[in-house]
Amino acid sequence: MRQQDMNDRTCIVTRQAGSADDMIRFVAGPDGSVVPDLKRNLPGRGCWVKAERHLVDEAVRRKLFARGLKDSVTAQDDLGALVDQLLTKSALGSLALARKAGAVVSGSTKVDQAIRTGAAAMVLHAQEAATDGVRKLDQARRVVVHMDGPQIPSFSLFTGEEMDLAFGSGNVIHAAVLDGQAAAGVVQRVQLLHRYRGDEMISPPKNA
Repeated sequence: MRQQDMNDRTCIVTRQAGSADDMIRFVAGPDGSVVPDLKRNLPGRGCWVKAERHLVDEAVRRKLFARGLKDSVTAQDDLGALVDQLLTKSALGSLALARKAGAVVSGSTKVDQAIRTGAAAMVLHAQEAATDGVRKLDQARRVVVHMDGPQIPSFSLFTGEEMDLAFGSGNVIHAAVLDGQAAAGVVQRVQLLHRYRGDEMISPPKNA
């Protein structure tokens, strides 16, 4: 990637500058299509869009990629969905690596313990998780906050099937990413997917 691209991280939709970690880079493919460059290492001129699904959709609708890339490119109508798929794959891949490194635990009992001992950096629930199960773990997160501990983020971004694949086992409903260097990548990627989708983070209940 050219140094000029790194120095010119301006969203082609909002016209606001930002950090590369909060944006998605796009390049022109050999066939003239717009290609997402999540790793920011593809050759050629790139343009940037803030990592929000509705902004990618707007860039497609307004045909802003041609201007941003200074090339006659074609952006597929479902580019926003493609980016979501790639971000999801990236997050699940990093989750699988963190699991192999022993930086993730699953099961409500182990997740509850990780929360209460301060070992959890982030909590994940399958989208199919029962409300009662989520509520109990949210209460544990609230207890930690009451004891002047950190606010542990919690997300429901993945289906049960996606979490099963990442863990290499069945029926994974609740998981916790443990604090530490091995978990840094998965936390960053999950938070990026969360921002892109515009999903609200699960907040703990007001009363534990």
